[in-house]
Amino acid sequence: MTVSPQARPGSARLPRPARRLQLLGAARDVFVAQGYHAAAMDEIAERAGVSKPVLYQHFPGKLELYLALLDESADELIRIMSEALSSTTENRQRVPAAVKVFYDFVAGTGEAFRLVFESDLSNEPAVRGRLDKMMNDCADMVSQFIHEDAGVSDSDAHLLGMALVGMAQVSARYWLRTGRQIPKDAAEQLIARLAWRGISDWPLTAEPASS
Repeated sequence: MTVSPQARPGSARLPRPARRLQLLGAARDVFVAQGYHAAAMDEIAERAGVSKPVLYQHFPGKLELYLALLDESADELIRIMSEALSSTTENRQRVPAAVKVFYDFVAGTGEAFRLVFESDLSNEPAVRGRLDKMMNDCADMVSQFIHEDAGVSDSDAHLLGMALVGMAQVSARYWLRTGRQIPKDAAEQLIARLAWRGISDWPLTAEPASS
């Protein structure tokens, strides 16, 4: 007996926001496992337990679905970076907090970080723009406290901020790719110490002038 699409598991009527989340979850699994180019909308619909027309009701095409996932992951990374930097007023603690954001992100379940940092669609302008904006937003948040407390120019602070988030991102991916040979906490502290040694060389602007 053939099961109709309406009777598939997971195809029961859901509120539109809940259905969207379900479809995004299924798409994330497929895109992470296969990359953008090898992923098929048929497979995403099947994984979600819905018919293909239902999938197209929410996302008009594969690119739009991919961009929605990318936006979701980028927004999450920016949110946790903001929370991490706001969690303390001590720069000595802000640096490891910023590093930890990237290690937590790459170590998260589902390997969603691959959509952000290892996309096989990074040459697509819409994707490239989102990736660049995400890294710039993270660097801007870091550069703000560097500028305020280290007494450097805006452009210098932004370059230092981009260097810190870039180092955290690349080292976190390397740590994961090489089998987590160093405990996560130890790896975070190692990179944070390297970054802090450089940033702490600049004097705090709040330091009192010598009499």
